[in-house]
Amino acid sequence: MKKTLQTLATAAAVATAAPAQAGDGQFQLLVLAMPTKYHYEYIPVARESFEKLARLHSFDLTWVAQPWAFEGDLGKYAAVVLLNSSGEEFNEAQRAGLERYMKAGGNAVVVHRAIISKPGLWPWYEKLVGRSFVIHPMLQTATVTQVDASHPAAFGLPEHWIWSDEWYEFSNPHGVKINPVLAVDERSYDPTRIWPGQVAKGMGADHPVSWWHAYEKGRVFVTALGHNGDAYRDGRYLEHLWGGVWWAATGRGRLPGP
Repeated sequence: MKKTLQTLATAAAVATAAPAQAGDGQFQLLVLAMPTKYHYEYIPVARESFEKLARLHSFDLTWVAQPWAFEGDLGKYAAVVLLNSSGEEFNEAQRAGLERYMKAGGNAVVVHRAIISKPGLWPWYEKLVGRSFVIHPMLQTATVTQVDASHPAAFGLPEHWIWSDEWYEFSNPHGVKINPVLAVDERSYDPTRIWPGQVAKGMGADHPVSWWHAYEKGRVFVTALGHNGDAYRDGRYLEHLWGGVWWAATGRGRLPGP
């Protein structure tokens, strides 16, 4: 019984907001990382990396495992990060909270599986993401190319980058205009390599895997990269992710055009 109570207490502590720093940072960041059926192994690795980023770059980090925080006042956060944690998991109060936050000038970072939302379930969220998930082939190595070298999410990456991931395919049912940062070259992998009974066709030459856009009164940064938990140990991936987070939280860093 004692062991059971200790286990429950530990689980509760993990699910509770846990600030890495308190009060002295450049800005406050909320990260939601829910343990789900398809994504959970990445969580301790990602959390450790985010905490290191918070110490290195002097921002205040709050890490939560459930979206209860979205029912309260999010106004103190410069940005919220949905780390493999889709809005389709939110209840009505949590959805309303995220909508209020963005309409008041809040900013969002959407990472990998957080892109996925059941079509028609929450159209507002689909518009926030900017693209709707269709399907993905089996994980493969491919060439990622810079589309917008002026964005901080591309600063730490070469013009061409070899990366292994699930290459999500997207549709745009809401006609949202996005600004691509990175794209995948479909000539470098097989877009049709998928499990029996499923069909993936690829998206052709226009296949973004990271982008930004304005939504409501805030900034949104999206990356489809990050399926493998070991990505959060990879310096280039972390440079990409941190560049997107920094831009979303501050609006700074984008280089002027030619």
